[in-house]
Amino acid sequence: MKIPPEIKTLVEAGCPAHLVTLNPDGSPQVTVVWIGLEGDEIVAGHLPRNRKVRNIERDERVAISQQADTKSAMGLTEYAVLYGRARIQKGGAPELLQRLARTYMGPEIKFPPMDNPPPGYVTRIQVDRIEGVGPWTGRPV
Repeated sequence: MKIPPEIKTLVEAGCPAHLVTLNPDGSPQVTVVWIGLEGDEIVAGHLPRNRKVRNIERDERVAISQQADTKSAMGLTEYAVLYGRARIQKGGAPELLQRLARTYMGPEIKFPPMDNPPPGYVTRIQVDRIEGVGPWTGRPV
């Protein structure tokens, strides 16, 4: 799916994102991540091979929620839920995290704050469906 411009604006605004993966028993695992865009993919970086990385390696189904700083015409806080399929790419996490740190922490930040960080992992998410409250739904709410 092509990501609508309104979602691109929301992602690039640096609003916290909640990534939902599925544990081996089917229960949800939720974590806050920094996200960015590469083409029509949502990307997130991770230094260790933590639970979310292992979950995605086993089951590609994910969801991301992001709350906007805007209100709908009815006064509701706008938010987006992106459903899709993820894949893990080995390496590239420090470079991606440095780029995202400029949005989430500030332009002069060095992140990760260490010399020679591990190559880590990059999650790449292909969005299949968008829900929530906001102009990205196509529904007046």
